[in-house]
Amino acid sequence: MESIRTVSKERTERLAWLSKIALTREEVEKFTDQLNRILEFAKALDSPEVEGAEPTFHVLDLANTFREDLEEGGLKREEALSTAPKVKDGFIVAPKIV
Repeated sequence: MESIRTVSKERTERLAWLSKIALTREEVEKFTDQLNRILEFAKALDSPEVEGAEPTFHVLDLANTFREDLEEGGLKREEALSTAPKVKDGFIVAPKIV
């Protein structure tokens, strides 16, 4: 894959064609300029100033935020079945799906 240092008018026209977007000559000029400015901004990310910065794995200073696992009682069968629209022999009856 080739490295993109600048975007040419031809590349902008090719991108527009691939995107199935019809561009006028003025729009090609405008978008070519905008794409080149975006690439210039992205170049600043290639060499960030990191001298003196501590390495980090997470932006927040959090450590093991899990709660203790406690056993709790669940619903009794009668409570669980009390909201079902139809019950037969202690089970919820659902419509047959084929």
